[in-house]
Amino acid sequence: MTNPITSRRAVLAAPAVLAARPARAQPWPARPIRLIVPFPAGGTTDLLARLLSDGLGARLGQPVVAENRGGAAGVIAAEMAARAEPDGHTLLFCSIGTVAILPHLHSRIGWRPEDLVPIAYFADVPNVIVVRADGPYRSLSDLLDAARARPGELSYASSGNGSSLHLSGEMLKAAAHVDILHIPFRGGADSVNQLLGGRIDLAVNNLPSAIAMIRDGKLRALAVTTAERTPALPEVPTVAESGLPDYEATAWFGLQAPRGTPQPILERLNADTRAIGTDPTVRARAEMVGARVRPGSIADFAAFCAAENAKWAEVIRRAGAKVD
Repeated sequence: MTNPITSRRAVLAAPAVLAARPARAQPWPARPIRLIVPFPAGGTTDLLARLLSDGLGARLGQPVVAENRGGAAGVIAAEMAARAEPDGHTLLFCSIGTVAILPHLHSRIGWRPEDLVPIAYFADVPNVIVVRADGPYRSLSDLLDAARARPGELSYASSGNGSSLHLSGEMLKAAAHVDILHIPFRGGADSVNQLLGGRIDLAVNNLPSAIAMIRDGKLRALAVTTAERTPALPEVPTVAESGLPDYEATAWFGLQAPRGTPQPILERLNADTRAIGTDPTVRARAEMVGARVRPGSIADFAAFCAAENAKWAEVIRRAGAKVD
């Protein structure tokens, strides 16, 4: 006969036994992943983000949805990502601006750089200085001569205060000792439209955003901002070749997650991003528009971000630039 006291003790003990068992880890990803993109659709950041999101979605078995959250050159998107649940279902397609420029340019922002952790470097692109093809400037020297003759009268467009395009323009002004008015827009595509409409004199843009119009003869590329010429437009000189030998600026993009995202998820995302970056089709699509895919480890990307922070902090300090 069953002892009623023993049976009662067994029943009371059952919840404790169940609680002591380790909880089974939830599968990841359990639902679609948001990839927050800091600029509007149609520009370089969006183009490369969708190249990555398509590849990740195929590898992870869940859609990776690129969500454009433009505004303030990436401040809005970075803050949204930093405040998201660190469960691997929200990622940020970060840029040189969100990682290395904005924290030094703004005295008050709604997140700290350490609130977002590195996953992987994805790609970099030259910036390019462009004018209308039917305009008077045939070279960067022509443009700078005009700026010196008419201080403060010429204007240049960027994709927003704190973007790499803004800082590339400010570096140009400082290196050439010219006064050109900066006019920020919401993205690279918008700035090109303003240039074509005759409302500004020149634009600093990511090459992928402008390359089709350069090839179609609507825009004239005066110089690229990288240390070497780009294979996508080998005939276009660098800024350094155009008379400013110490000038170099490269825009780059990568993947970050909210702090606290489990390490195994970060490692899986890094491995998949690296695999995507070695895919010949992906590389060819990126190179066609002037981008270069550069896969690497989490540690590689963390070290790179630290070096870029130091570089751009000094650039901003020397320029005295602030956005509040």
